[in-house]
Amino acid sequence: MISSDSEFVESLIPQKKPFVMVDELLSFSEAHLTSALTVREENLLVDEGYFQAAGILEHQAQSVALHSGYQGHLLKRAPVEGYIGSVKHFEVSFLPKVGEKLISEVEILSSVSGISMVKVITKVESKVIATGEIMTVLKS
Repeated sequence: MISSDSEFVESLIPQKKPFVMVDELLSFSEAHLTSALTVREENLLVDEGYFQAAGILEHQAQSVALHSGYQGHLLKRAPVEGYIGSVKHFEVSFLPKVGEKLISEVEILSSVSGISMVKVITKVESKVIATGEIMTVLKS
């Protein structure tokens, strides 16, 4: 585990509370990242005790931002803002409940000039709850 310090993790992404959807950085390499989020009742994307699909997608996107942010941290650079360029094949099999921990594995498929295509698999207790491919674009 690289860091379970949620303040450090938050410092690596451009999003700020109350819209932070990652709270742990579990592993990192040039082509891979594993992140986590424990779903809390006060999360803006929780409805009737369940973390909504939009929250899962945002968690996945922020996991990609966390990859860029940690990479920048290693190079002593500030986090760069970006946005979701496209989402393909996003599927959610079930919504996690408050108190459950999402673990997302990000695989960088390609990254050129601030544009990244990634595959993300999100699990709760080793059960896959969501998959997708996301293209992100960093602002220059």
